[in-house]
Amino acid sequence: MSHQRIRLATILSDMLLVNVGFALAYVIRYQWQWLRPVIFQEPFSDFVGQLVLLNILLIFTFAQVRVWRRKRGEFWVDELSRITYAVAAGIGLLSMIAFFVQPTPFSRLMYFWAFMAIVVLIGLARLLRRLLLGLLYQRGILADRVLVIGSGEVGRSLIRTLLARPDLGYRAIGYLHDGLSENNIGLGRIPNLGVFTDLPQTLALWPQLHTVFIALPGEMHQQISQILQVCQQHGVPAQVVPDLLQLSMNRVEFNNMAGIPTLGIREVGINRTQQVAKRLLDLVVVLVGGIPALLVMGIIALAIKLDSPGPIIYKAARVGKNGRPFQMYKFRSMVVDADRHKEALKQFNQADGPIFKMKDDPRMTRVGRFIRRASLDELPQIYNVLRGQMSLVGPRPPLAEEVAEYKPWHKQRLSVIGGITGLWQVSGRSDLTFDELCLLDIYYIENWSLSMDIRILLQTIPHSLFGRGAY
Repeated sequence: MSHQRIRLATILSDMLLVNVGFALAYVIRYQWQWLRPVIFQEPFSDFVGQLVLLNILLIFTFAQVRVWRRKRGEFWVDELSRITYAVAAGIGLLSMIAFFVQPTPFSRLMYFWAFMAIVVLIGLARLLRRLLLGLLYQRGILADRVLVIGSGEVGRSLIRTLLARPDLGYRAIGYLHDGLSENNIGLGRIPNLGVFTDLPQTLALWPQLHTVFIALPGEMHQQISQILQVCQQHGVPAQVVPDLLQLSMNRVEFNNMAGIPTLGIREVGINRTQQVAKRLLDLVVVLVGGIPALLVMGIIALAIKLDSPGPIIYKAARVGKNGRPFQMYKFRSMVVDADRHKEALKQFNQADGPIFKMKDDPRMTRVGRFIRRASLDELPQIYNVLRGQMSLVGPRPPLAEEVAEYKPWHKQRLSVIGGITGLWQVSGRSDLTFDELCLLDIYYIENWSLSMDIRILLQTIPHSLFGRGAY
C-alpha cells in the first residue's frame, strides 16, 4: 500500500468517524440524556441536513488546518491538537449557520457532544494507525528507501536519527562517503556504497529510491549543488541537512539579541535540571517496583544456587560516566571460571566492534540462559541505581577493554550515566551492531526527555518478556 493510498484511507476513515461521532452525540443527547433531560424527542432523521453540512464544513477545516498532511516525526499530541482545532472550527461554523437559519431541531448541547465524540474517535483512530504503521516500519514494510550522502558528524547524526526513529517511515539502504571523514567501511548494518561521486551509478542501481539526504560538510557547497542537479535529473527528491558548525540541530540554540539573530551551542548531554528529574524518576520507579522485584530476585537467587556451584551475584568492573570505573552487579549466568575461557572463545564472537557476544555460549548455565534471555540477570543493578552509579535508562556501561578500542565518536556515549536498559535494548538488543548501538546511545543523549525514559521503560517490558535479540 502506497502512502497515497494510506492518506486516502485516512480521509475516508476520518469522515466515517465524523458521521459515527455525530450519531453517537445524538444517542448521548436524546437517548441517554446526559447533563440535561430533553423536553422534546427528535428523530435522528431531522438532523441529517445538519450532518451533511457538518461533513462539508469539516472537509474544509481539515484541509485548511492540514489534518491530512503527513508530518514525519510529529507527536500524537500535536496531531490531536490540530484535529481538535479543525473539529472545533467546523462545529463553530455549524453553530453560527444554525444561529441565523434556526433549523428545526436545534440543540447546542448535541453540538458539544458531537465535538467531543468526533475528536475522541478520530484521535484514537490516529493513535491506532500510528501503532500499526510503527510496527510495519520497524519491519521495513512501507518505509521509504533513502540514501544518505555524508559520513561525518552530520551524516552520523542523521543516520542515528533514522535508526532511533523507525516511526519516521525511512529505511536507509546505505550511505556514500564524503571522502573526508575517517569512516569508509560502514555504520552498523548501513553499508558504505561508495563515494559521493558514485551517486549516478547508485541511483541507477536503486531505481525505487524515495529520497536522498545530503549531509555533507558546509564547505562542500559546489559538490552539494552538483548532487542536487544529479538527483533532479534522475527524478529523485533530495533534502539537504544543514551543517551548522558540524552540530546537529538539537544542539544549536537560536537567540535574538535586539533584533540580531545569533547562534549558540547548547550543553552536550543531560543538564543538571534534567539529571534531577531523571534521578527522581529512577527513585520513584525503584520504590514502586521494589517489593515485586525483591520477590523475583529471591526466586532467581534460589534457582542459581540450586543449579550450579558458585556465588549468586557476579561483580564486574565497568566504565561509567566520563570514564569513571565502578562495580556493576548482575546475577551470575555463567560458570564460575567463565572469564578465563573468554579468550579461547573469541574466534566465535558474533558481534562486531570491541564487544563479545555469542548466541550459544557454552559457559552459560541452564538458569543463566533463561535469565539472560529475559534480561532478569540485570535486576541486581537496582542497587547500582540506588547508589547513583547507574540509571534505569541510559547507555550500557562498557568494559575498560572495550573502551580502549573505541573510536573518538564512540566515546560520546560515555558522557552520561549508564543504564540498565536503553534505546538500544528496545531497538534490537544483541541483534544490533556496535556502531548502531553507539548511534542509538548518542541519539538518546542528544534528544533526552523524561517522556523518552518512560517510553523506553514501558517498551522494555515486552522486549524482555519475548527475549527479542537477547543472548
